[in-house]
Amino acid sequence: MVTEREAGPASLTVEGLTKRYGDVTAVDDLDLELGHGELLAVVGPSGCGKSTLLRSVAGLVVPDGGRIALGDTVVEDGSARVPPERRGIGLVFQDHALFPHLTVRDNVAFGIREASGAESTARVDEMLELVSLPTYADRYPHELSGGERQRVALARALAPGPSLMLFDEPFASIDHNLRVRLRVDVVAALRATGTPALFVTHDQGEALAIGDRIAVLRRGRLAQIDTPARIFHQPTDTFVGAFMGEASFLPVRDRADGDGGPAETRLGPLVDGEVDHRTVAMVRPDDLLFTADADGDANVVAGEYRGSGWLLTVELDDGPTVLVAASHLDAPEPGAVGRVALVPGHRQVPVDADPDGETDHHDDNEHEHEEHRR
Repeated sequence: MVTEREAGPASLTVEGLTKRYGDVTAVDDLDLELGHGELLAVVGPSGCGKSTLLRSVAGLVVPDGGRIALGDTVVEDGSARVPPERRGIGLVFQDHALFPHLTVRDNVAFGIREASGAESTARVDEMLELVSLPTYADRYPHELSGGERQRVALARALAPGPSLMLFDEPFASIDHNLRVRLRVDVVAALRATGTPALFVTHDQGEALAIGDRIAVLRRGRLAQIDTPARIFHQPTDTFVGAFMGEASFLPVRDRADGDGGPAETRLGPLVDGEVDHRTVAMVRPDDLLFTADADGDANVVAGEYRGSGWLLTVELDDGPTVLVAASHLDAPEPGAVGRVALVPGHRQVPVDADPDGETDHHDDNEHEHEEHRR
């Protein structure tokens, strides 16, 4: 289910990218393309190679193999490389990296020092207007909130007119409510300038909200790349399904009559023609409905309040446990007996079983983070 981006010129092309730290391969023969004006969110477990990918594109890490091109310009191919300052890339990191002794205006102007005074002033004013800080030009970083500092960092990165923006966990240090508002404003600024961007984030919800496409990395390899809707609702395998949000996985039973009958799970038949070789089907909590019934075959064993509703853990009589979304108005208590069924119009999605049998979010490759700290 790994898909290509829509047709059009590529702003970024990564081919066969490989980076090793000692005996550990952080990025393993990775291929990736970013289209013109496209926003690509890169997610994956800790140490999967996200930051190493970003820093390789930026020129901050020298890969062991592969080719990187920005538009038609090759910036890395193993024999020659363009230094970071000549790649025309804008960088925004979690820590803002503003100059504390410079005003907001001077921070934004830093990347366009070669422009004339009038041109620089006009460009800084344009960028501050773009990030909704036109009256903050004479303030210093210590006089700004975390969100305002991140807006200044974005304005500074956009001022030179980069061909590509790279974001490494840009909102991680900002509280949730401000983070949501800030990412909306950042995306709007990128759309307004037509600037393509690669976002590295550990937040799956953030990736779903930001990306035109999402790339899920695992152990340095591309597990799946697709639109947010397809990544979430049609994952390649159990690993991607579990990583992108709460999910339940049910074994696919043999066809009922052994000869052309529909494949099914504990919850009923699957859409014929989609099962193929797959032995597991995924459902999200909102795909399922719990109905109280004293003669039922399902038992609520736990409930977690989520504000807008409850997430129920329900044990079925033949062994599987599933997660079910329930309204905050009438959620059943633990111990309630009933039945679990698909919500009308929802379906079970056949997925590949993870060959390693893992569906967690963790990995043991920490060399990416060791490099990031150096």
